Amino acid sequence: MAQIDGSSVWIDLLCRIKPTDMQKGKDRVARFNNLSRSIVLKKTYQTRLQGKSVLLVDDVMTTGATLSACAEVCRQAGAEKVNTVVFARVARLE
Repeated sequence: MAQIDGSSVWIDLLCRIKPTDMQKGKDRVARFNNLSRSIVLKKTYQTRLQGKSVLLVDDVMTTGATLSACAEVCRQAGAEKVNTVVFARVARLE
């Protein structure tokens, strides 16, 4: 854990508990299904999110499936608010 401006930074908050297929080439529904029940909160953080605001950081967002799965885990652990930031967004050209 580190601290930035009085806020805690936990780079190991979440853990993937089962192998998943690569998301590349999957449509939105398949991406969400692929991540279903694959991400959990590490046990050492089980009680630390209650009433907290969480900021999830991801490198690239395509459909939002990974961020959605992570946000849901945080909300189930009691996070009051979950925000996200991404460095790149994949544009869908149709």
